[in-house]
Amino acid sequence: MPFDLHHRALVADTHNDLLMAVAARPPQRWAGFFRDRWLPQLREGGVNLQVLPVFIDDAFRPEGALRETLRMIECAHVVAEGNADAVALCTDAAQIDAALDDGRIALVLAMESMPGLDADVELISTVYRLGVRIASIAHWGRTPLADGSGEDATGSGLTSHGVAALKEMERLGIVFDISHLGASGVAHVLELATRPLMATHSSARALRDHHRNLTDDQLRGVAATGGVVCVNFVPAFLADDPAGHTLDRLVDHIEHIAAVAGVDHVGLGPDFVREVLMDTTPPCCEELGYGEIDPLATLPGLDGPRGLPLVTEALTRRGVPEKDILKILGGNVHRLLGEALR
Repeated sequence: MPFDLHHRALVADTHNDLLMAVAARPPQRWAGFFRDRWLPQLREGGVNLQVLPVFIDDAFRPEGALRETLRMIECAHVVAEGNADAVALCTDAAQIDAALDDGRIALVLAMESMPGLDADVELISTVYRLGVRIASIAHWGRTPLADGSGEDATGSGLTSHGVAALKEMERLGIVFDISHLGASGVAHVLELATRPLMATHSSARALRDHHRNLTDDQLRGVAATGGVVCVNFVPAFLADDPAGHTLDRLVDHIEHIAAVAGVDHVGLGPDFVREVLMDTTPPCCEELGYGEIDPLATLPGLDGPRGLPLVTEALTRRGVPEKDILKILGGNVHRLLGEALR
């Protein structure tokens, strides 16, 4: 029954860094590598809507960040064009629905921390023209737009350029992503935002006190905009004790966010990075620069998209009603994008 429910559902994954692994190959291999390595996983996992973040490694910053950003955006277009029978790169709600109706996976481009754009807010319009429809303005550290959650001690809100970026994104119709943004920055965005917000890969701070997670007040704030908080599957964001790195603990976070923000405001943002890092990090390099977080750690059975039916099984076992499971798996994200990308 759970397997049937999962494959009847619209499943949306709002954060999978697979584009990094694909773009690491020679351009002539992009479409084929995606088809051979990633498409089967997405199909087995029942993914219907996949957000593709553009994230730039520190090795490219600052000089090469914009060039690598453009390269990854081009990679997404090549992947979609080379696999047009199976996926579609979508820039509006009608295109998403058309892809879903055709049985294709709807791909939506996102940017993580606006790499390479820096304070040049006018370039947001450029990446919008290239297909970007979701974006955040900070990662772990400081950018010209805002501080990431790793810099919470600064107590900094958005810079003047960050405020301008938020306004420009709302004008264009790019969904603002608060994941990774520092606490004061989140408060600043909640004060200014006039359109629904998304947290593409953040869990509940009440259950795991980590700066990457969102407090109950922040959860309620996102819900008040009509937005969605998509739960991160990284074990260290779910529990500080490895004994809590379990599927049941993941469901605890889902249920907590649903209880606090409302079941209409929770989704899935797995942040599947193990395979990507194994594919793109030289084996000589043991230190990946994530501090106390082990980016290679995964929940049992959830090291990639193939494991997503396990989440449906766990939600069913917990007694979550089918109508709510359908919302959590992707219905809420589909609704948000349907409203935001008109």
